[in-house]
Amino acid sequence: MKGRSLARAAATPPLLAGQSCVFSAIPPWNTLPVRGKMDAAAIQQPCRVVEPTANPLPQLSPMNSMKLFSGRAHPALAKKICEYLGLPLGRALVGNFPDGEISCKIDEDVRGRDVFILQPTCPPVNESLMELLIMIESLKRASADRITAVMPYFGYARQDRKDEGRVPITAKLVANLITRAGADRVLTMDLHTAQIQGFFDIPVDHLYAAPVIDEHFKAMDLGDDFVVVSPDEGSIKRALAHMARLGGHLAIIDKRRSTAEKTKQANVIGGQVEGRVALIFDDMISTAGSICGAAEVMHQHGAKQVYLAATHGLLVGAAVEKIQKAPIDGLILTDTIPIPPEKEKELAKLTVLGVAPLLGEAIKRIHRNESVSRLFV
Repeated sequence: MKGRSLARAAATPPLLAGQSCVFSAIPPWNTLPVRGKMDAAAIQQPCRVVEPTANPLPQLSPMNSMKLFSGRAHPALAKKICEYLGLPLGRALVGNFPDGEISCKIDEDVRGRDVFILQPTCPPVNESLMELLIMIESLKRASADRITAVMPYFGYARQDRKDEGRVPITAKLVANLITRAGADRVLTMDLHTAQIQGFFDIPVDHLYAAPVIDEHFKAMDLGDDFVVVSPDEGSIKRALAHMARLGGHLAIIDKRRSTAEKTKQANVIGGQVEGRVALIFDDMISTAGSICGAAEVMHQHGAKQVYLAATHGLLVGAAVEKIQKAPIDGLILTDTIPIPPEKEKELAKLTVLGVAPLLGEAIKRIHRNESVSRLFV
């Protein structure tokens, strides 16, 4: 019996790559063994192999089941990501009712699809956040297989702990809202504090824009005599990561915060600043008080050039005016948040770097269930 099976297998012609065949050796149901008794005719029946098909079965593209939608917060970035992925932007009708409530309709079939929603929760923060939640709800009820919230900027990230009595941890509340709305995964970039990932009960992929920013500084050919500056004690780890790629020396500014909007830069700790180029890195520029104060300190300590770099350019309040008056030679931001054209015109020293390829590559890897860790560094 064993020798006959081996001989039959040896006589079977091998299949070429991409070919398929059908085996017709299954006996009729009434000849199958009953209570341990085997029908002799069924045992003796040979295995007939159908000749391989000339044309292999069509293979679906691994990207065919993916859809990328965008809210109204940053459609320009969504289009750039779609161009990188080679996909059309998903159709969604998002607007407002006369009373201000947000309306949403997903205008194409998403049943069983792997869906990504790009929506940074930037100003207007509450409108952007609510719009994201409603879009997640719409896709969930449309039977999407998996929903990933792509949030290049995560609003409310600075409210991540109780620094005094009777205040909320709003970052945790936002994480709960996104999870309960129906998101299966979150993709974000440069969180204000990395521990916010732990606020979610779903997987979080946390990217950094540092490789994009550092490549820009490498192209400037600044040499080796420069100093990487952390604008406060909380940004030391970020500054060390930039030093690992760029080299240079480390300096830390001792910042004292008196209110939510007012800070004072007291001392400089670390490497010598005088006669060197100072590169000041932060995760965001909101009112620009802290980072412009750091630039002033670097100028007072004799830095020959000062450059500011941040991932998220909120530029709220009097930020533009402060930056215009600051003693800087350049400002580098990324496009995680849309920068109004009028502000771009007012900031003559501004350079905006694109993160669409980085986000697009992460989306592609998540969709294909590939590792994203290479993009974390």
